[in-house]
Amino acid sequence: MATSNETLKERLARYREIKITVIGRKSGKKISVPVWFVFEEDKSKKGTLYLLPVQGSDTQWYKNVLHHPSLWIDARGAEAEFRATPVTNPTVVKSVVEKFREKYGAKDVKKYYSKFDVAVMVPVD
Repeated sequence: MATSNETLKERLARYREIKITVIGRKSGKKISVPVWFVFEEDKSKKGTLYLLPVQGSDTQWYKNVLHHPSLWIDARGAEAEFRATPVTNPTVVKSVVEKFREKYGAKDVKKYYSKFDVAVMVPVD
């Protein structure tokens, strides 16, 4: 069920976890995983969704995004397809890590994330 981006943005502003679906680089099948995220919206209502793979560049869904940049987001029923942009610039990755620490707490980020070498940005218009 497709929903408007407004509903999706409202849910991204409220929730702590979403489900992303990627296309498997070997199987070609859709694979869904629950992830933490940070969503920011600017004054022009353009939003950016930040994703931080838990094992950095070793994370399977991240490797899949490198092969197939299509990414589906499901925020409790509000769904949409986007194009994911992998981020490897250390300065940008560090800023994404900081956003995660602000939202989820440094202790939990340290507990669940083991490598901070990549991130993923998804523009949500």
